[in-house]
Amino acid sequence: MTSASVGFQCPECIRAGRASVPAPRGTPPVRAAGRQWGVVTLTLIAVNVAMFVATAVSAYADGERPLDNHRSSLFLDLQLAPALVQEGGEDWRLLTAAFLHIGITHLALNMLALLLFGSELERALGRWRYLAVYLLSALGGSVAVSLFGDPWVPVAGASGAIWGLMGAFGVLAVTSRGDVRGIVTLLVLNLAVSILVPGISLLGHLGGLVVGVVAAGIVVLARRRTEWQGLCLLLLTAVLCVTALTVPTLAVLDF
Repeated sequence: MTSASVGFQCPECIRAGRASVPAPRGTPPVRAAGRQWGVVTLTLIAVNVAMFVATAVSAYADGERPLDNHRSSLFLDLQLAPALVQEGGEDWRLLTAAFLHIGITHLALNMLALLLFGSELERALGRWRYLAVYLLSALGGSVAVSLFGDPWVPVAGASGAIWGLMGAFGVLAVTSRGDVRGIVTLLVLNLAVSILVPGISLLGHLGGLVVGVVAAGIVVLARRRTEWQGLCLLLLTAVLCVTALTVPTLAVLDF
């Protein structure tokens, strides 16, 4: 017999009782990662990585080095070229370009920023609102390039969307009366890099930032009115699309 808190128990009874208790289940790794980093954020990262792999494979099939993925036929068909959007009717480029990256370093830097900013914003805004802010910011960057950029200079990358997320962070900091010095400093540093380093689309960054601020403002101001959030975000999408497809390029600013 085995001494218990009250009386005694036989060893067979103890073994039978332990066997009847189900073993605790651990959280599956995928679900645990989704809870920590955000399902939408991880999905966006997966899509960007998949697009990089697809363009690398396409480059190899075209006789190029896989890391020279920007030379592939698939990349050329999806990157943003304003002239092909406005004159050729290839409007899908406004969004597909935001999921392309030129080389592994470009991809790694943007995905790290997306993981850090996106996971926090997804928890703060909710999945669908966060996704709307991200996609609208990406579209805003493309619209800025289409309006003010060189019609024949192609661009690609998720930087416009990520700048939009930084703008959304600023909106949340202001509305919650938090400390905005960190995000402002980060924006200033990134602005300096965008100006000083050649080959970076400053227009795409600024366009994403402005639209990210507007989209996040809509979400925050209409937080308790889901229908108003949806209506205003759809209206913003329509304005961006119509502007990009109908307004001719205004390449008057020298960036």
